[in-house]
Amino acid sequence: KRDSWELSGTCSQLYFFPLQKTSSVGPSNADFPSGDPGMYQLDITLRRGQNLAARDRGGTSDPYVKFKLGGKEVFRSKTIHKNLNPVWEEKTCILIDNPREPLYIKVFDYDFGLQDDFIGSAFLNLASLELNRQTDVTLSLKDPHYPDHDLGNILLSVLLAPREEQREVTMLMRKSWKRSSKVTFSMWSSGISCRRTLILRLSDLHRKSQLWRGIVSITLIEGRELKAMDANGLSDPYVKFRLGHQKYKSKIMPKTLNPQWREQFDFHLYEERGGIIDITVWDKDAGKKDDFIGRCQVDLSTLSKEQTHKLEMPLEEGEGCLVLLVTLTASAAVTISDLSVNSLEDPKEREEILKRYSPMRMFHNMKDVGFLQVKVIRAEALMAADVTGKSDPFCVVELNNDRLLTHTVYKNLNPEWNKIFTFNVKDIHSVLEVTVYDEDRDRSADFLGKVAIPLLSIQNGEQKAYVLKNKQLTGPTKGVIYLEIDVIFNAVKASVRTLMPKEQKYIEEENRLSKQLLLRNFIRMKRCVMVLINAAYYINSCFDWDSPPRSLAAFLLFLFVVWNFELYMIPLALLLLLAWNYFLIISGKDNRQHDTVVEDMLEDEEEEDDRDDKDSEKKGFMDKLYAIQEVCVSVQNILDEVASFGERIKNTFNWTVPFLSWLAIVALCVFTVILYFIPLRYIVLVWGINKFTKKLRSPYAIDNNELLDFLSRVPSDVQVVQYHELKQDPSHSPSKRKKNNPG
Repeated sequence: KRDSWELSGTCSQLYFFPLQKTSSVGPSNADFPSGDPGMYQLDITLRRGQNLAARDRGGTSDPYVKFKLGGKEVFRSKTIHKNLNPVWEEKTCILIDNPREPLYIKVFDYDFGLQDDFIGSAFLNLASLELNRQTDVTLSLKDPHYPDHDLGNILLSVLLAPREEQREVTMLMRKSWKRSSKVTFSMWSSGISCRRTLILRLSDLHRKSQLWRGIVSITLIEGRELKAMDANGLSDPYVKFRLGHQKYKSKIMPKTLNPQWREQFDFHLYEERGGIIDITVWDKDAGKKDDFIGRCQVDLSTLSKEQTHKLEMPLEEGEGCLVLLVTLTASAAVTISDLSVNSLEDPKEREEILKRYSPMRMFHNMKDVGFLQVKVIRAEALMAADVTGKSDPFCVVELNNDRLLTHTVYKNLNPEWNKIFTFNVKDIHSVLEVTVYDEDRDRSADFLGKVAIPLLSIQNGEQKAYVLKNKQLTGPTKGVIYLEIDVIFNAVKASVRTLMPKEQKYIEEENRLSKQLLLRNFIRMKRCVMVLINAAYYINSCFDWDSPPRSLAAFLLFLFVVWNFELYMIPLALLLLLAWNYFLIISGKDNRQHDTVVEDMLEDEEEEDDRDDKDSEKKGFMDKLYAIQEVCVSVQNILDEVASFGERIKNTFNWTVPFLSWLAIVALCVFTVILYFIPLRYIVLVWGINKFTKKLRSPYAIDNNELLDFLSRVPSDVQVVQYHELKQDPSHSPSKRKKNNPG
């Protein structure tokens, strides 16, 4: 028995199972039991590569290796840059369910910002290994499409050994994961009870299950004396960051060699030893490929934690430098467990969580807004994605940049996962996304359905069946998923967080031109403009006396308001508008209409996307004129931003999100009182002093506008449609239960 166990497994499972002793004689396939998981332990040392194929234009590659077992990735090596004979010397330990199944090894060339190039693959036949003996293995890499090509070799050292025999092992996870990664298990073996604390080395497990252990906060301050790439002696620089699979892209700063970005990004840290952040700087070119300016790397293992480091990073393969602020902070990791482990059902733990987010602790750790617990119970009547009429479904739960996933239930359209996910809530206006995929071996997973649930719309402790939607979240797809969600948060912290910049998600796919999307954004923009035009027509009709009673009333109101006008009346008028809409809602005269126009446009866009996918090989006029397409995409995005801005203002006053509307009322009341009692010149004086001294007080502060940050939390009409919960099929009516009525 060892006090330190090294584990590997699926994202939501730790394997501690009965193991059988076997002789050290080389086994045959018949010697391998197939019923018990974790029967054997495979220790692998990835030594090096020899004469790997070149995939970069410079005649080199940036190779890394993936190990896959049963269609699941169980290990990924670090990347060795610009080397065809890389030396890794990395070790990993894998628990083997079925030694008859080969280990699949794939080698890739890392390409920053692009899809990684495939170098070659090989299989390791575990059944051919001799037990309890270290074996050196040389594997020749092959490409199924080019079987005659010589793609190099991979050298490994492997040791396959049976696990120690135990007849019965029962795990009980009493507490959620601690920062020190200590977990207490209760184990009973042969009727004898013993309790031990195991120190788990969880680097592989954390990477696999997406359990992050800390946050790397990067503030991109500026660039200095960058290389000129354009004919005018300037550049349009932007920066790409990458840490593992996490990627960010900064905004573009036009026509400058000394850009000021002042942007902040957060990466999740999965590795105990840290990691390396790849940073590249590019010059944006319309109509052709962007120019490379330079690169640099930040080795996180050399930085001390809980401290902000100011780094001036010279650019390799280029000119100039970048100025960064980097902070490593530990964080309570998101967790995953079985339904038997429920923090909120334990009275003591529930009391601790409620106390943690009570009003009395409103000023303690302002970034810790709340606690979210998601029970993923089961799904029913899923879409069949395989030719056998079945699917291999697994579920992905996402909250902003936190991403956890369940195990896969094979050959089943009605899977039961029975998993609990917990998250730290940093913004109560976040949206919980639950997506069901079908696992495909050696291919990307197939989409089966998705739901998006705003945290503020959650009804605590109620098990609900959510109808799965399509990728665009506009219409139903086949199947329902049963979830039970609880969210606990501090309202004061949530309100303060609303006035701060919204967390950015990892860089997503580049925007592409869509005729339907362009038309939809144009219609949304037109509707916002028409509101202003109709208001102008209405006012003009009062001047023209089209309706004498209305014009007379408007004239008297104009005289009264102008004669008695004070500045505090502006927020007061907005308060009255909010109050009027509120009374309309509670009186049953809801003026909020379900936007069928936007919904229809989204459905049309989905059909257009399907047609585009089918016709992707046909090159049209837009594909040939890249520059025109990029301009159209920019126009498409600008229309979306302007339309969304107008819709967010409307939805604030329409009480689409009551929490935000009440917050607006509180703010408007405060502004009304301030403008009533304090002269305007004092307010402007305080504002000006704050603006002029802000850079002196905090040189690297990121500028933000509280009003725009507030509006970014209000959903646009498109998001309202996407977050709208679809009506359920009566046959899938869930059994609702409250915590005070168990069973």
